[in-house]
Amino acid sequence: MRLLTIVCAVTLLFPGSPQRTNAQSRRDKEQTYVLEKPYEVKKLVPPTGKKIKNVILMIGDGMSLMHMYSAWTANRGKLWLDNSQYTGLSKTYCANRLITDSGAGGTALATGHKTNYHMVGVDPAGKPLESLATLANKKGLSSGIAVTCRLWDATPADFCCHNTDRDAEAEIVADYVNCGVDYVFGGGSKLFENRADGRDLFKELREKGYQTPRSWEELAKIQKGKVFCVTDTVDTPLPAERGDLLARASMKAIDLLGQNPEGFFLMVEGSQLDDYGHFNDIDLLMQETHDFDRTIGRIFEWAAQDGETLVVVTADHETGGLTLVDGDLNEGRIVCKFSTGGHSGVMVPVYAFGPGAENFTGIFENTDVFWKIKKLLNL
Repeated sequence: MRLLTIVCAVTLLFPGSPQRTNAQSRRDKEQTYVLEKPYEVKKLVPPTGKKIKNVILMIGDGMSLMHMYSAWTANRGKLWLDNSQYTGLSKTYCANRLITDSGAGGTALATGHKTNYHMVGVDPAGKPLESLATLANKKGLSSGIAVTCRLWDATPADFCCHNTDRDAEAEIVADYVNCGVDYVFGGGSKLFENRADGRDLFKELREKGYQTPRSWEELAKIQKGKVFCVTDTVDTPLPAERGDLLARASMKAIDLLGQNPEGFFLMVEGSQLDDYGHFNDIDLLMQETHDFDRTIGRIFEWAAQDGETLVVVTADHETGGLTLVDGDLNEGRIVCKFSTGGHSGVMVPVYAFGPGAENFTGIFENTDVFWKIKKLLNL
């Protein structure tokens, strides 16, 4: 299982890899998936207050309406995401291409600016941009990110790092030392230690006041303070192996960040939807999508009780050109095809739950997600 995860992490860099070849052999062919054990979903009562103290932005990397409708069908017509009060559509094109990547797409969500393909946290001229996480810290709020991928991957980097090339992985990782966020969870220890430049980034982070747990068990024991938790060499394990790790890591973030009376901003990413879309693997894609939905459920339940937290769920782009061509709602069976091993240009959904959710309706630019959150949190 670990070998597959590591292979997945580097597939996009090696076009002739086994996963890439397998994806090509599966493309435009019908794949059938059945969720053998559907999970329960509750109908939540949304909070009625207007005060927004916290914002949680959840990004399903590569997630489209088709991903969610396929997952909804497989789970017998129910998702936690159905509790969303308002929905909208986001246009994902970047500054220099119609079809974006996670670097430019995530930068738009994180900073409110379109940038060039493959750039992270900078404008088209390469100038560093301030993210929602940085602005939250400057305002006295706490901030955090929780992802299932390696931390040098584009989406987490968009919120914490700055580079004109998302492939400059060692440079990107080094930016975390000075990013200032209060909570980080993800994979990628490989580039934090035993580096070519001799730096030990974990040591540097500890010198900055971070606790650096290396496992969920170590993280679970921490009760307060700044945390930078890297649990795996590259990505976190496959969905079936890691269980509800993303949900646990997200709730731990809420526990720690929520100790700040001023509030917090948290970004949570279902990272590997993108990988399995690239691999055209409907089985793993549905596993990851359902894991993301269950994480949404845990956060929605908490937000419903908290009453002062806005949760926004969206995507940076679509991956795989997924199409649902047949299925059976009662059986939880879906039949799907993929049209590409890359990204497509369709608009992606935006879902919102909690106070301020009514601001996320209609059709708008992906950059507007940033500006709406910035205004609502008064950053």
